[in-house]
Amino acid sequence: MTNKQLNIGIFGFGNVGQGLYEVLQKSPSTKASIKKVVVRQKNKARSISQDLVSFNPDDILQNAEINTVAELIDNADDALKIVTQALKAGKNVVSGNKKMIAENLTNLLELQVETGSSLLYDASACGSIPVIRNLEEYYDNDLLKGITGILNGSSNYILTQMHRHNASYNNALKEAQEKGFAESDPTFDVDGYDAMYKLIILALHGFGTIVKPEDIFFTGISNIQACDIQLAREKGKKIKLIARAFKTENVKIALLVAPAFVGPESYIYNVDEEFNGVIIEGEAYDEQLMFGKGAGSHPTGSAVLSDITAMSYNYKYEYKKRKFFTPPTQTNDVSIKVYFRYQQANVPDLLPLQSIEEQYSGPNYQYTVGTVKLADLLNTKDILRKFEVFTALHDYKSK
Repeated sequence: MTNKQLNIGIFGFGNVGQGLYEVLQKSPSTKASIKKVVVRQKNKARSISQDLVSFNPDDILQNAEINTVAELIDNADDALKIVTQALKAGKNVVSGNKKMIAENLTNLLELQVETGSSLLYDASACGSIPVIRNLEEYYDNDLLKGITGILNGSSNYILTQMHRHNASYNNALKEAQEKGFAESDPTFDVDGYDAMYKLIILALHGFGTIVKPEDIFFTGISNIQACDIQLAREKGKKIKLIARAFKTENVKIALLVAPAFVGPESYIYNVDEEFNGVIIEGEAYDEQLMFGKGAGSHPTGSAVLSDITAMSYNYKYEYKKRKFFTPPTQTNDVSIKVYFRYQQANVPDLLPLQSIEEQYSGPNYQYTVGTVKLADLLNTKDILRKFEVFTALHDYKSK
């Protein structure tokens, strides 16, 4: 099959858009050229010809010469409008907006069928790691047991600095922001939203199941303190922010995002700095690790370019797990072992504990390790946030 010429229209020219532009210049054999770049800010200096720059979306959406759209903006609502209009105009689309994709999976799947156009979004999940394509093509059977990953490079960088260099959370966050790994408002990354949206996308391609964000328990690292890092060291472990989707004994799937105590026996124990790592667990192949940079202009730009190149060969996601198998339903009816660290003495009375395995009470903080139902954890997430409880999986493989 020969590849066709792609004429690209780009929405957004931030880190990813510029990264795509630069890696495309380093790939002269790719039959793709940028015809127009639509941006919002009019007085911003950019490293592209002004002839390419536009402030009118119709210069891409109504341009018959442009057959491929790269949607690379931050706002999820605006991104959905762009993707919808582009697909309906018969254009193929590449997107890196995980929030937009995760919140609109059903509609986006229907749009692709309705229009016959292709939407690819490998860049939305793990930067330079081709996880989605592998779940679609290599793991295209029902032998998959679980997906466990460090999916957010910003949080992983912060945790690495705290563990390796005894940095405080605030200092590690500031350094991550200075290096461009974290935004000025880091909430999306450090409170688990980013990893949660990525997990929803991976669950679709891994298991065929569409899950709503409100049905997933997720929490992040913004409440972490030095005492949590020290306790992990004493146990011979590191704290990592992980996202996990796994089959239960009754062949449903459970999903969650939380910090976790990870031991050296795990592949992701040594995934540090801004890197991502994804463990694929299967019936016949045990565990396999995919590793690479999950953040940054060029790694994410290269993932976008990979999708664009695939489109030159008319590649589309087939969503095989939905087409050829019956997707498992989601459940929160599983028990997990959790570490809760808190300041107020009355917090244990608010925790949905089934059993308690370990407790500590000291002058500066207290903690409890116990078993909880994932459903109860989801129902008490607002209470945990109100009392600034640091919540972590004591064993990320607990089921």
